[in-house]
Amino acid sequence: MTAIPLSELSGSYVFDPAHTRIGFVARHAMVTKVRGQFKEFEGTATIDGDDPARSSARVVLKAASIDSGVEQRDSHLRTNDFLDAPHFPEIVFESSGIEALGGSNYRLNGNLTIKETTRPISLDVEFDGSARDPYGNLRLGFEGSTTINRKDFGVNWNTALEAGGVLVSEKVVLEFDVSAIRQDEAGQS
Repeated sequence: MTAIPLSELSGSYVFDPAHTRIGFVARHAMVTKVRGQFKEFEGTATIDGDDPARSSARVVLKAASIDSGVEQRDSHLRTNDFLDAPHFPEIVFESSGIEALGGSNYRLNGNLTIKETTRPISLDVEFDGSARDPYGNLRLGFEGSTTINRKDFGVNWNTALEAGGVLVSEKVVLEFDVSAIRQDEAGQS
């Protein structure tokens, strides 16, 4: 496969929801990890192939689409104890800058808003490459993660365990695998 030069990747992109995962990992009962994802989201990116530092991204997650694989837990996560999805239906990330870290690694800085609380975060991102799919669409792939403290965003609920510790960790890892299609070519698939 021949790599497409970075300078030819400039443009506006939309996340392909069928080939993108935006998820989370949190420790449960101090002994195991619970993994989940948001099933409904929209994401866009503007890529400047000549000057990647001028690139940007915006992601909107539908809070009610949280899915950890257990409906009882997901119902609790949608309540005011956690995301309060009826009152705060969207979780939003908007980038404010990007730093090249060397090779295909970048740091995407921006603001994350959960329950109307906005805090700056940094995401470590790896550019996985580009390719034309069978329909002729130009696709870019990215993956990465960051760790946040959910209490910084007003997600405070917890309960103490008899043996010590708490039921749900304060730290939550946000992780993503993104396939984005250049917008001027979207809709050809």
